[in-house]
Amino acid sequence: MELQSIKNRFGIIGNSPGLNYALNVAVQVAATDLSVLIMGESGVGKEVFSHIIHSLSNRKHNSFIAVNCGAIPEGTIDSELFGHEKGSFTGAVESRKGYFETVNGGTIFLDEIGEMPLGTQARLLRVLEAGEYIRVGSSKVQKTDVRVIAASNKDLLELSHKGKFREDLYYRLNTVPIRVPALRDRKEDILLLFRKFSADYADRYKTSSVVLSDNAKNLLLNYSFPGNIRELKNISEQISLLSEEKEITSDQLQKFLPQNNFNRLPVLAGSGNVSQSEFANEREILYKLFFDMKKDVNELKRIIFDLLQNGATPEKMPVVNTLTEQASNSSAYVIPSATNGETIHHHEDVEESLSIADKEKELIIKALKKHRGKRKDASMALGISERTLYRKLKEYDIEE
Repeated sequence: MELQSIKNRFGIIGNSPGLNYALNVAVQVAATDLSVLIMGESGVGKEVFSHIIHSLSNRKHNSFIAVNCGAIPEGTIDSELFGHEKGSFTGAVESRKGYFETVNGGTIFLDEIGEMPLGTQARLLRVLEAGEYIRVGSSKVQKTDVRVIAASNKDLLELSHKGKFREDLYYRLNTVPIRVPALRDRKEDILLLFRKFSADYADRYKTSSVVLSDNAKNLLLNYSFPGNIRELKNISEQISLLSEEKEITSDQLQKFLPQNNFNRLPVLAGSGNVSQSEFANEREILYKLFFDMKKDVNELKRIIFDLLQNGATPEKMPVVNTLTEQASNSSAYVIPSATNGETIHHHEDVEESLSIADKEKELIIKALKKHRGKRKDASMALGISERTLYRKLKEYDIEE
């Protein structure tokens, strides 16, 4: 089936390479019974991909159900998925079938699977590996033939390293991964989507469709869209409904955009498509680096002061030269020196490297040396995932 016909059928708008690649993977895997893990930020349209996979599969005439794991209380999710027997817990006045029984032969979409409790994850793993499950309050093993499509807006591998997600379940689900790109990584699609949404709302509210000025288009393209397509749709509706003018300027558009969501932070060179969680981790690296630099400078000043108090002079302190070299990338510092019993403070400005990438590379090398090249220990010390560390090693060409 042609990609454009699939887009038309499921209402998908856009031609960005990332979107087209994700759709191609979905089409190729649909005809199989493999488990699929759909990854992407909230609001990118992960559920649409689950419908595409089911509709193009051999199970398309059987049941499909979408379950939001984060919306079901921890105490009842096992009963919802696997069913329960009468009297198995307070309120269980009769036996009940779970989704894996009612959807037998079809497809179940587990959205936000990162919110699933660990005990339920163990039950799900058994379904994926053996096609077996047990109702809550029962000892009878039952069989099911259900295809599982899971989705998450979190890094499940990183959650597994923190003990919040089963690593074996992650690899079982991740047979075929599909990453749906964020809207800010699909800039060529933003204006297309805005025009489509605006036309739809103009038709709904019986009014003329709004048009963006060139400055307004640039403003929209440079907005970060933390809520992705869902947020763009809401903005389009607000403008269509509330704007008195049909030609929207940048000043008018600004009123509909949350001011605190513009990304004014510097972007790391070569960072590519970095998730918000990874970018937050990288900022933590920099904060830690600058804090360590401050401690190093203070320690340098303390050592030199102690030496001078003991009657040493700068010419007789070779250690000063070594320490000064170590602090050469730091900001200005003060060196006390002794002349005729007096203490004179010299303020020396040292040229500083302002490259964020250089500072990050320096701290990564330092962490690897400290932990003798062990990536896992180094990544924990840096406060980032092992995957992020591996990507940084490649990016900065760091030899372990």
